[in-house]
Formats: sequence, structure tokens, C-alpha cells
Amino acid sequence: MSEPSTRDQATVVEVRRSSLWSQLSPEHRSYMFWQAIVGAAIVNLILNSAIAWLTVHNEDTVVRWAAPLVGGPSTITDTVGTLFILPLLTTLIFTTLARREIRAGKLQPLGWTRESHPFLRRLPEGTLQRGLAAGAITTLVLGPPIVLAIILLDIGDVSTGTFVAYKAVFGVALGLLVTPILALWALQSPEAYEAAEEAAEEPIG
Repeated sequence: MSEPSTRDQATVVEVRRSSLWSQLSPEHRSYMFWQAIVGAAIVNLILNSAIAWLTVHNEDTVVRWAAPLVGGPSTITDTVGTLFILPLLTTLIFTTLARREIRAGKLQPLGWTRESHPFLRRLPEGTLQRGLAAGAITTLVLGPPIVLAIILLDIGDVSTGTFVAYKAVFGVALGLLVTPILALWALQSPEAYEAAEEAAEEPIG
């Protein structure tokens, strides 16, 4: 029997990718859209703008680089910090949110297993461990190219208004990238199954 062609292999990969969304129930899809996309974008816009303003409102300009913690705010250090902190907080928040929704009977865990979805074998199970892993992976993957882009574009000192706008847009963009993944991860977490068991044990009526 002949080996599958490259085109056939690519088709199989594409089917597997597209089937991930098709595996979600209508309730899960609604949750993902309104909470993990729309809701998260609004929260990230407000939160990142507020944090950026509180950080730099006493500054005249924000430099491109400064030593973390002791050198004051800077574009690069704040960007790298956001790459780590945003996924960490998103994991903690969406694990809590998923647990609440499941206990209320509005959602069910995804039902994926480490056998049906082998990539789950590589993921930590604890909430904090998941958050730290998400922050570390995001920083390691996105940090170098983003920092390099800032340097190559020769972005120097910027006004506080420009910095706040940048952090707001960056926070929303990063959230749109990582939040759906982390929200799905939370629906498959041990905490999600614990919440489902607690909901099943609660008396009806």
C-alpha cells in the first residue's frame, strides 16, 4: 500500500483542527464567544488601560528599556511582564468561572481524556501550575519576537498617552490569542470535574 501523499496528510491535519470547534456543544460555544472572546476583550481593555495609567501617570515619557522594578516603567519590561501575567491571571479567573458555571448546571466539563486528546498528557493539572506554565510558554514564544520588533522599529521614548493606548491594544490582542485556549483548558481541568461531581451531589429542589 502506498504512503499517503503530502496533500492527504495536510487534509487530515486540517480536519483535526476544524473538528476541535465542532466537538463543542452549543452551550460551550456560547460560553467561549461571550466570555472568552467578548467579555475577556472588554476586561483586558479596561484593566490594561487602568494599570498602564496608574503605572505611568506621574511620568512625562516612558523609555524603551529600564531595569525591572528599580528602573521605572518601560515599553519592553512592561510588555514582557504582560506576556507572563496576563495568561497567569486568565487561567486563575477562567478556572474559577468554569467551576461556577458547572456547579450552576450551565455547563459541563468537555469530557476530553488524555487518551482521546493526547496533548493533555503534557499539561499540568493544578490551577496555579497551569497558570505559571501558560505564562512561561507565552513569554518564551512571543517575548523574543516582540522585543526584537520593538528594537528593530527603533521605538524610543513615548508619551504616557501613547503608552497607555499601546498597553490597552496589546492586552486585548494578547487576550484574544490566549484566552480561548486557556478557557478550554479550564473546562477540562480537574477543578471542572470536581465541580460537576459537587453539582451532581447537591439535592434537587
